[in-house]
Amino acid sequence: MEKNYTVRGVVFEGVVIRQKTSKTIVVKRSIVQYIQKYERSLIKTAKYAVHVPDNITVEVGDLVLVGETRKISKTKNFVLMKVLKRCA
Repeated sequence: MEKNYTVRGVVFEGVVIRQKTSKTIVVKRSIVQYIQKYERSLIKTAKYAVHVPDNITVEVGDLVLVGETRKISKTKNFVLMKVLKRCA
């Protein structure tokens, strides 16, 4: 039986980069930050462990919507909300 996780906090889009465990995926989030002093853009990336509910199927390369929730395990604070774009 799957528990319901309420989303509270940050909601973002990311790309699935790893799926090796049964209910966990790793999502990469890219943030573009403009540095005025150097007149350049800096791309910051972060990786998050995300919980996958039983009713959603996902593959590596998919664009997904992720929401912050309560702590699920030692590393998982996020839950998969929906798949926005499937990988070709």
